[in-house]
Amino acid sequence: MKKYLITGLLTWLPLAITVWVLLWVQGLLDGMFRVVLRVSAAVLPASAAEGVAWLGQWPGLGVLVMVVLMLLTGIFVANIFGQWWVRQWDSLVSRIPIVKSIYSSVKQVSDTLFSSNGNAFREAVLVQYPHAGSWTIAFVTGKPGGEVAAHLQGEHVSLYVPTTPNPTSGFFLMMPRSAIHPLDMSVDEALKYIISMGVVVPPSPTPPAAHPRPEGADPNRAG
Repeated sequence: MKKYLITGLLTWLPLAITVWVLLWVQGLLDGMFRVVLRVSAAVLPASAAEGVAWLGQWPGLGVLVMVVLMLLTGIFVANIFGQWWVRQWDSLVSRIPIVKSIYSSVKQVSDTLFSSNGNAFREAVLVQYPHAGSWTIAFVTGKPGGEVAAHLQGEHVSLYVPTTPNPTSGFFLMMPRSAIHPLDMSVDEALKYIISMGVVVPPSPTPPAAHPRPEGADPNRAG
């Protein structure tokens, strides 16, 4: 009975957690959408307020509105006029005390992680951490720069060592390039390996197939 119960749990658990996360995201976005609707209803005429309140009764509408809003924002920012407005907005926010520290930090991290021109999480490597003889997987995030780079001799790389099973927290390291070992596994495979605590092992890279030698050819003959 115990064996069958555990097997059934492992079968349904991923689906249950996936549904729970999706429902939580939907509830969060719907709640934010209802707040916007309540604020809109407070400033709109009474005739329009009834229609606004009716929109808040549709579940999942907040998710749809958020997706459409992000799509339209991406289209707007992709052109020169939209980029100019973004620069003006960044300049305005950077003048607000306390807010500028939070906004600039989040913007730098998000631009590094999600920008197509960034170098974050582009390569999975094997490093010795936290001591010699103990190995873990890390991600190359770039190269040290500025004052820090002036104190480092030789080529160094910036690494992010995630924790398991929650990879959103971890440690930032700067190590010599010679001390890391590049891996053939992709970033997604490395993340699965870390989150699963080593249970989900990525497949080994397939060695290149050897070209068959023609019959009667002399292996010691050049050409």
